[in-house]
Amino acid sequence: MGEGTSAARTRARRPRSVYEAGTEPDYRFSLANERTYLAWIRTALALIAGGVAAEVVGLGDQEALGRVLAVVLVVLGVACAVFSGVRWARAERAMRLSQPLPGFALVAVLPLGLVLLGVVLGALLW
Repeated sequence: MGEGTSAARTRARRPRSVYEAGTEPDYRFSLANERTYLAWIRTALALIAGGVAAEVVGLGDQEALGRVLAVVLVVLGVACAVFSGVRWARAERAMRLSQPLPGFALVAVLPLGLVLLGVVLGALLW
């Protein structure tokens, strides 16, 4: 295959802001980055499913509390999905440009949010 064919394939890949930057990294690093992205997507789906379950099952006489729990879990799930896509793109672009991998604040924010939610729910249901 000629150089022109490789360049055409690179231009056809999306998002261009990621794939047109730098040079192609070792495919193992790109696949590891993709696996990490998919793990975050699974986490997002679990949070959304937990929110839906909280709404469907409810908390007995604490209906408003169940609704708040459902909304918080769904919002956390959506945020997790969005930020995982941003993290994937930033990491892939950094690898292509031979730069250090960027940090990912959601790793600290998501557990903190879940702990706070658990403490508040525990206190209210106690």
